[in-house]
Amino acid sequence: MSYTIRRATHEDKPAWLRMRHALWTDAPLDYLALDLDNLLADSDSAVFVASDPGGGLVAFIETRLRAYAEGCETSPVGYIEAWYVDPHVRGQKLGRDLVHTAEGWAREKGCTEMASDTWLDNEASIAAHYKLGYWEVDRLVHFVKRL
Repeated sequence: MSYTIRRATHEDKPAWLRMRHALWTDAPLDYLALDLDNLLADSDSAVFVASDPGGGLVAFIETRLRAYAEGCETSPVGYIEAWYVDPHVRGQKLGRDLVHTAEGWAREKGCTEMASDTWLDNEASIAAHYKLGYWEVDRLVHFVKRL
């Protein structure tokens, strides 16, 4: 099957939000919707979506420029903030194609490095990153204390 990858638009927000919620199932929809317009308007961010032949969205990647990323030696750094492919279309190299698109955008912005992160227990994401040429540079444990 052939998929089309393109920049996200305001018209894509409902399907994009659906996929964001599938990625971050514990987050409320209203919270996940808060930054959609900002991401679309920010010149230091890019959101790419993939559509099937019928026009339905089946995947997305959110990327932005960061001044710093763990393990990187240059600045700015392209950073994959979110990456999702609907389960029924996984294994067709669509995720790879989205990452390559995001990397191309980062190159156009002058970046020579791309970084990403994932949860420690997300073995599928870890394997996908390795397969695409990324390597692990650090593991973090986050803490919080109520004051």
